[in-house]
Amino acid sequence: MDDEAMDEAAPVADSRLLLLAQEADVLPLISALVQDAIVHPAEIAYDRRARRLVLLLDRYRWEAGDRTRVRSALRIESVTRVQRRGWSAAGPHDPDIAVLDLLAFLIEGDILTIAFAAGPTLRIETECVDIILEDISPPWLAGSEPMHE
Repeated sequence: MDDEAMDEAAPVADSRLLLLAQEADVLPLISALVQDAIVHPAEIAYDRRARRLVLLLDRYRWEAGDRTRVRSALRIESVTRVQRRGWSAAGPHDPDIAVLDLLAFLIEGDILTIAFAAGPTLRIETECVDIILEDISPPWLAGSEPMHE
């Protein structure tokens, strides 16, 4: 068996992440951890009554250095308003938008923006920074490492 075949057969360490951010200075870390996450638009939900926005995502585990992804939940609390920008006219459940590639979090005052590749964004107004990033599945080997130009 060659080294590459051995790497593919090696078990993936199940070290799950749980991160709570309550200060704006932690957002660059969260942004780095969710960069290149795959998000299905139908798995973005805003509960106006609970004032919570939840995104389920397949997060590339940059921190692991082992070319793996993990299913994660990103919960943003104390949300007062969510706006979609750059989405197609059909809305976030448009079948033409199968997946979104999460690029970054940006914060300016009480506005948090989640930017996706090709232009769509979520503009989130919050009363305070209150974000939880939690891995909710074991990791699996990714098909490839995300590439940046």
